Amino acid sequence: MEAKGASERGGVMKALLVLNDAPYGSERTYNGRRLAGSPSRQESAQVKVFLIGDAVGCAKAGQKVPSGYYNVETMLKAAVRQGAAVGVCGTCLDARAIGEGDLIEGAHRGSMEELASWTMEADKVLTF
Repeated sequence: MEAKGASERGGVMKALLVLNDAPYGSERTYNGRRLAGSPSRQESAQVKVFLIGDAVGCAKAGQKVPSGYYNVETMLKAAVRQGAAVGVCGTCLDARAIGEGDLIEGAHRGSMEELASWTMEADKVLTF
């Protein structure tokens, strides 16, 4: 018997995006963040974003970028407003001396256990 996806079952599609790269210097994180915003605007989708490695810098509040340059903090805040859950690897935060109080509103200190749980719950997992 073939497994059916959430949309075929009439349920909510659960997507997990795992971002690994630094917020700037590579378009991988930028593109992953852009993708996270699209399904989170749909009622039939639940989006979770987990930041790990250098990507934890995406959730740091108070980013200042040159005029005309994209701002990952602003983009991540938009995803949170649209209902996306954002977890940030605690070990990676510690390694970069970023405290939980330094994170944007809506992002929380996460763990590998949380990432494992989110992975098992997800219908789709995308990594950037």
